[in-house]
Amino acid sequence: MGKKFALIVGASGEIGNTICRELADNGWSLYLHYSSNKARVSSLMNELEHSYPTQEFMLIQADMREASSIEKLANSIFSLHSIIFAHGHSLYKGLEDTTVEDIRHLFQVHVEHPMFLLGKVTSKLRKHLHSSIIFVGSIWGETGASYEAAYSAAKGAQHAFVKAYAKEVAHARITVNAVAPGFIDTKMNIHVEDEARTLILEEIPAGVFGTTQDVANAVVFLTSEKANYITGQIIRVNGGWYI
Repeated sequence: MGKKFALIVGASGEIGNTICRELADNGWSLYLHYSSNKARVSSLMNELEHSYPTQEFMLIQADMREASSIEKLANSIFSLHSIIFAHGHSLYKGLEDTTVEDIRHLFQVHVEHPMFLLGKVTSKLRKHLHSSIIFVGSIWGETGASYEAAYSAAKGAQHAFVKAYAKEVAHARITVNAVAPGFIDTKMNIHVEDEARTLILEEIPAGVFGTTQDVANAVVFLTSEKANYITGQIIRVNGGWYI
């Protein structure tokens, strides 16, 4: 069997970084996308090249807010078996204080440009016996969060797209799924104060916050042949916080 190539959009983020490591450990060659944090993703690539010398690792820069960057990103991809959207940003702000630019950037980064990119690269996925598309969605895309209305709406749109596109490409043996994390202990949640964290922890039946490894484990499973018959699903990784 030849090399398997995956594109990780957002490889420089905490969740993206862990997904890259787990995929590499499972034999994947990777396109490592970043927007601005070249130093971090370059360090990751050097580590992976040292640990997995028979696999290939390539850096790709693209601003997910710019349509022209998406065109450039698509043209940089050759063989492709899987694409994982692990990028994005949250927005903790009341709707009355949210600008149209805030909303536009959320939807461009999380929904509009990922859809545009998939329109450009699905033909590459179709060439293989099995391929996969995976979004790192959010618990807030399902149940919504106060003071994160715009972010929740963008994540809900991601989830809706997953369900629709799964039907569109199922005949081509391409699976489309999302992993919806609950509270993952990352810098994205650093705005949550200690008192609020304690209250959230009391609501999570598992009694612990999730880790980036928990998310990566689910993503890697969905890229595997064991998940060939799973498509259009939102896999909740939340310790029972939302069921």
